[in-house]
Amino acid sequence: MKFKINRDHFANGLAQVLNVVGSKATMPILSNVLIEAEKDQISLSTTNLDLGIRCKIKAEVKEGGSVTLPVKRLASIVRELPNIDVTLDSAPNHQVKLSSGGSTFRIMGIGKEEFPPLPEFGDEKSYTIDQAELASMIKSVAYAQSQDETRYILNGVFFNFRDGRFSLVATDGRRLAMTSKEMEISPDSAGSIILPAKTVAELTRLLDKGEKLKINFNDRRCAFQIASNKDSSGLVDSIYLYSKVVEGNYPNYQQVIPKETHQRIKLERELFLQCIHRAALVCSEKANSVKLKLTSNLIEITAQSPDFGEAHESMAINYSGPDLQVAFNPAFVIDPLKALTKDEIYFELKDEISPGVFKTLDNFVCVIMPVRLS
Repeated sequence: MKFKINRDHFANGLAQVLNVVGSKATMPILSNVLIEAEKDQISLSTTNLDLGIRCKIKAEVKEGGSVTLPVKRLASIVRELPNIDVTLDSAPNHQVKLSSGGSTFRIMGIGKEEFPPLPEFGDEKSYTIDQAELASMIKSVAYAQSQDETRYILNGVFFNFRDGRFSLVATDGRRLAMTSKEMEISPDSAGSIILPAKTVAELTRLLDKGEKLKINFNDRRCAFQIASNKDSSGLVDSIYLYSKVVEGNYPNYQQVIPKETHQRIKLERELFLQCIHRAALVCSEKANSVKLKLTSNLIEITAQSPDFGEAHESMAINYSGPDLQVAFNPAFVIDPLKALTKDEIYFELKDEISPGVFKTLDNFVCVIMPVRLS
């Protein structure tokens, strides 16, 4: 195998596939990137068996072939090469010669036959989604995923395609975020998957490469084909992200969303976020709550802790309901406010022991459990 490639394109491609490789790979081959050269491009693939990624880059291929090399070391070397033109030449014994300007490296590789192939998909269940829209939807719910590994079903984002809607849901048992959009879904292609947290993070990182993305999935695995803009990034074709899914049944999230809330307040998101953020500065581990007090046309936000003292913020609102107070973990209020982009949001309350609900006019809901007022 022999090819010539632009150093920055090569470094960029290696950066795309680097994250998948863990620091403690169980087998040496899992620390390697598979490089395959054909026609006018090379493809770079890495996998940790649960998650795999492949991207394609333009190159001047003089001789086709394949080899695997330690990806982290290779990425470090390519970034430092002195010249924009890089030549890679591999011998039958998998030794690779990398040259650029006055620099030459010889690196020992492993043959392709030991590399676990990334599964390819037919059209099991398949959808095409706008990348920017999906990125914004994931951002609006991902913070609510559970970090508790004993509740593995909740360690991810639930993708649900049915009844003419595409919904994303995440919950950790104390808060739940859901967003959805209308979508044409034929009955035979309806279905759902739980995408693991690591895949969610990787997908989010990749979602600015172009306009559309294709998702294929079945009960055990899924794949995202992310088409890239044909621009200066040097990624010609696309990025292919493969992942196992979390197996099991996602809880019935519809029953968590309150059917009725008595009070509904319109809030300026940015202003409310700043008030909560400032009040939370006096919270401590032992006293981690902010109290919201609603009176006629006013919301007062207070927080206190024995170690630091107290904070008081107030904000004018349009409210004529009964006086009401309720307390929440400040992070649970801040996270959805930071993730949203709309200026106007709605906050719904019933009483001091019922969940609070944030909503926007475009199908976003976040339910947060209150903290008991002592």
